[in-house]
Amino acid sequence: MKFLALLCLGMIGFAFGAENNDMGLSMVVSYSIGGAVIGLGIAALGGAIGMGHAAAATISGTARNPGISGKLLGTMFIALALIEAQVIYTLVLALVAIYANPFLPSGAVLAI
Repeated sequence: MKFLALLCLGMIGFAFGAENNDMGLSMVVSYSIGGAVIGLGIAALGGAIGMGHAAAATISGTARNPGISGKLLGTMFIALALIEAQVIYTLVLALVAIYANPFLPSGAVLAI
């Protein structure tokens, strides 16, 4: 696990390795890409943990009282949709940070 974390952090260095004379604009893009990737990874991890807890609670509730399994299943699907919506919001913000970067000065356009 330590090797994987070290490998991922080492790969971010490639984003900062470009040598351009564009007044630091490539650094803004590099930080935006790094932040988007790390933020999306954290959001996906949190969403997966939340979905696991929701499914475990639903299974536990169904095991205790099988008669209400339909209500529990419907509630679980609503909870899973809300959890997944948070991850999708993070994806949208990551895409905005990468492609429609609000941190670049007006008129500055960089090809990614």
